[in-house]
Amino acid sequence: LLPGPEAQQLAVYIGWLLHGTRGGLVAGTLFILPGFVAIMGLSILYVLAQSQEAATLSHVVNAVFYGLKAAVAAIVAEAVIRIGKKVLKNRVMVAIAALAFVGIFFLELPFPVIILAAGATGFFGGKLWPGTFQVIKQHGAGPADEQRAVDAAAESVPPTLARSLLVSAVWLTLWFAPLGLLAWWLGMDSVYVKEGIFFSQAAVLTFGGAYSVLSYIGQQAVHHFRWLKPTEMMDGLGMAETTPGPLIMVVQFVGFMGAYRNPGGLPPLAAGVLGSVITVWVTFVPCFFWICLGAPYIERLRGNLNLSAALSSITAAVVGVVLNLAIWFGIHVLFENVAEVRLSLLTGETKVTSTSAAAVTETETAPPPQSFFYLPHIRWFWPEWLSTRWGNVVLLAAALLLIFRFKQGMLVTLASCVAAGILFYAMGL
Repeated sequence: LLPGPEAQQLAVYIGWLLHGTRGGLVAGTLFILPGFVAIMGLSILYVLAQSQEAATLSHVVNAVFYGLKAAVAAIVAEAVIRIGKKVLKNRVMVAIAALAFVGIFFLELPFPVIILAAGATGFFGGKLWPGTFQVIKQHGAGPADEQRAVDAAAESVPPTLARSLLVSAVWLTLWFAPLGLLAWWLGMDSVYVKEGIFFSQAAVLTFGGAYSVLSYIGQQAVHHFRWLKPTEMMDGLGMAETTPGPLIMVVQFVGFMGAYRNPGGLPPLAAGVLGSVITVWVTFVPCFFWICLGAPYIERLRGNLNLSAALSSITAAVVGVVLNLAIWFGIHVLFENVAEVRLSLLTGETKVTSTSAAAVTETETAPPPQSFFYLPHIRWFWPEWLSTRWGNVVLLAAALLLIFRFKQGMLVTLASCVAAGILFYAMGL
């Protein structure tokens, strides 16, 4: 039910249960630290490989990521099936997932609107038809729940108003003080402040785990802010899939690329490092805040049927959101050139935008105009069939076979696709 990356929140919560606030800090920090170091190194290597002075390194990096893209598309498709099996237990849940997909893929409705609508539908629907909307198993439904081992120090923390105000004051200061300093130093228009504000919004408005968060981030970072290209977004997800830590660490790569391309007065590499640090900071500090603030209240929520129904509907909507992400990735894996078509429902005007691999360059970074209000329209993708990447077609088919037919895990699928991708890249496919 909390916004933001759920894996990080679970790590913080386990640490909090064992040793209170200190345990939450240690568990949450060490959970992301290995991935942070790995993604930082790979991000620097990635941009160095794009320079003209590093032709050999560029070929090596491109060969590795050639196969990763197809594997990532297959892994996201598997996530749709996995989450769907958890919640799509009846026609109502399927309908919510379908409506969420249509809303985000074709109508481009704001992600928070979809989640709020799904939650409200589940909350009120659960009151009228509880058997239909309460499809996620309750905490405490099994005998193992009676044997939970919770540290006495954590159990003794009282959920008082004074404690809540103190925790909020500390964590909100830690969250927003760096943004205030950056705004004072570089101005509100700097890319670092924009990244801090955007990823703070993502931390508050995204529900359902990494894949649903990535759908929102990918759409905004690629098409609105133009911090990186569609293929680079897939490369970043490949980095996050193959390094330690939670998948949401891909946001670090997005922040790095956005600042690297808009360095302001800083050297590009230093800008990328600063951008990735501020992105990680505003993404994960809220996780500590939510858990430290809400953990003492958790037991009061256990068994709340209305919240369970709302969560079921939100999870069903997330299935549609992740399906949107899977199709978006798949299209850009299989085709070199893709047109994005928008038809205004108010004026009938049609606008076509290129979303090819070359759609964003280092000099084309200004975001397109965006209305404050949502303007009703229909959006779809139109691939250029002659630009089909036949090597990627073969790799994607192989990845899908490995996952769905031969039941291989993520690491085997990634390693197999990378090996085959290096061979295909060498052959010029």
